[in-house]
Amino acid sequence: MSDLQQVMRQLALRAGEAIMDVYRREELAVRHKTDASPVTAADEAADRIIAAGLRAAFPEVALVTEEQAGSHAVRAARFFIVDPLDGTKEFIRRRGEFTVNIALVEDGVPVQGVVLAPAKGRMFRTLADGSAVEEEGPFDHAQPGPMRPLRMRAPDPQALVVVASKSHRDAATDAYIARYPVADMRSAGSSLKFCLLAAGEADFYPRLGRTMEWDTAAGDAVLRAAGGEVLEMGSHTPLRYGKPGYENPFFIARHPDVALLRG
Repeated sequence: MSDLQQVMRQLALRAGEAIMDVYRREELAVRHKTDASPVTAADEAADRIIAAGLRAAFPEVALVTEEQAGSHAVRAARFFIVDPLDGTKEFIRRRGEFTVNIALVEDGVPVQGVVLAPAKGRMFRTLADGSAVEEEGPFDHAQPGPMRPLRMRAPDPQALVVVASKSHRDAATDAYIARYPVADMRSAGSSLKFCLLAAGEADFYPRLGRTMEWDTAAGDAVLRAAGGEVLEMGSHTPLRYGKPGYENPFFIARHPDVALLRG
């Protein structure tokens, strides 16, 4: 395991442990940021761990993280992008479907990523050779456990399995999905939706709603390494990273054999 993969993996695990320490408390103190999104002590603790670790190990690589507004002005061809706790609403509701997300972006493309779902004991990550795996727990900081290769399954074009958000499902998303031949619908929180596709548990994930690059980069990296792709909804061109403001357009994550409809 390269130094990069090792550091990203270990920081995700440490952040996950800090998150679970807060998650087990009887009461969760919640405040709201200027954009009205919720934030907890778990978001902040995880962010401190990851940001300090990445800056210490890779001081030459720029860092963008959701919880540090000053980092949102960073512009670099190569940078880490972090969501220390994706799915804060799921965390507050104690649903368990929240994740730690760390990604490395190079020239607009997320090339490495780790997604840890600490309450579910699932970790999805890329390897140095460009492949993706799900590592089996329990997780040891020093030594990775058994790893299962991730590869998207070939979809049945007449019986697609679609995954959608638990907290952000709306009528527009339902109307878009209804245009396709869908055999099964699955719901998931946070960046786990990308990982379900990568693991061959779904074929297609449309997102008609606001997301930021730190929400998607790590899951996008895992999905790309598993043979999938993430495309802008309008142009059907690959989603790029390092955009001004780090805000994403609507997008579609899919197996390349899923035929997309225009309009």
